[in-house]
Amino acid sequence: MNLRSLILALLFILLASAGVYYYLTLPVTVTVTQPVRGPAVEAVYATGNVEPVHWAKVGPKGTARIEQILVREGESVSEGKILAQLNDVEARARVAQLSAQERLLQSEVQRLTPLLAKGYVGKQAYDRTVSEQRQARASLAAAQQVVNDLSLRAPMDGIVLRQDGEPGETVTSAHVLFWVGELNPLRITAEVDEEDIPRVKPGQRVIIKADAFPNAAPEGTISEITPLGDPINKSYRVRVSLPADTRLKIGMTTEVNIIVRETPQALLVPITAVSNNTAWRVRDGKATPVAVTTGALDAQRIEITSGLSDDDSLIVVPPAGLKAGDRVRTKAQPTS
Repeated sequence: MNLRSLILALLFILLASAGVYYYLTLPVTVTVTQPVRGPAVEAVYATGNVEPVHWAKVGPKGTARIEQILVREGESVSEGKILAQLNDVEARARVAQLSAQERLLQSEVQRLTPLLAKGYVGKQAYDRTVSEQRQARASLAAAQQVVNDLSLRAPMDGIVLRQDGEPGETVTSAHVLFWVGELNPLRITAEVDEEDIPRVKPGQRVIIKADAFPNAAPEGTISEITPLGDPINKSYRVRVSLPADTRLKIGMTTEVNIIVRETPQALLVPITAVSNNTAWRVRDGKATPVAVTTGALDAQRIEITSGLSDDDSLIVVPPAGLKAGDRVRTKAQPTS
């Protein structure tokens, strides 16, 4: 290779090296923004159903056939009113049998009592008859209670909220035939995960979402937290009281967000700007990772509780492979 060719080759290598160096050190263009101040809300999510505060279910204690339905949905009832009559033919026959047996034993006790006093009958025979009479009386009382239970009665004053079952249908103790309660006040009973329950307290504000009112966000207040949790579902029952003018209806399924913390003027950044508790700040044209502590978040923004200030310039979407000290060219995030 002559001298001229060697010089040209070296020149080519130098130019190529310079091009690679320039390419490798070319600043990356990134979109930047500054944190903004705004409300941050941290909430515990749960689902629940709307129900009356005062209500009860009514159903049979055993298997029986419905003879009569005496009230229907929407009717007012007073405590003790018969709601439905179940077939009691066999139960009443049992009562009649035991009643006759108890009367016979009672007569026998009355006959033996004066004989015992005169010594004509032994104490052991008398005591046995008295014991049998008492057992018969207890059996009669139990049988009479079975008859009484076949007349389903209202457990309280209120409205028949729902009624199931028709005459002729055979029902069991698993069936609920009547829901009786008051239309107001109402509440939501929700199940809260056991991991979240330490943050839930009576008096906290609750934002409610119901499919029936997609454009509304009714509110309620935590009124009760059951002390005993469900070890199977790993949840606790929480009651949410509703205002008297609520549009929610009994039986509606709802989503509840229990507000556990509110910060009116929190420091907020785009949720894409933070990954693994790290944000990228731009100063003097260079990118620097910053450890941050985060708080509440929503679909677009996340709260920064420490690590950043209001005047920091942050990369909205840090590019893959970005390293501390890399040069960047910035452009402002477009306003929406």
